[in-house]
Amino acid sequence: MSLVFLALGLVLVVEGLALALAPSRMEEVLRLIASLTRDQRRTIGLVAVAAGTLMLWLSRAIAG
Repeated sequence: MSLVFLALGLVLVVEGLALALAPSRMEEVLRLIASLTRDQRRTIGLVAVAAGTLMLWLSRAIAG
């Protein structure tokens, strides 16, 4: 359970830094995402989930 809190905390730090340091760039990224089709957004989401899962698996394999 502590790993879940660690992961959520890291996500909040990264997202917060992106918004705090480059708010106008974040607006551009959001406009770009809004211009994509639903299938393109779904594909990006699935790739992100797969990459995140791979990173978690690798981190556990290295630490374990």
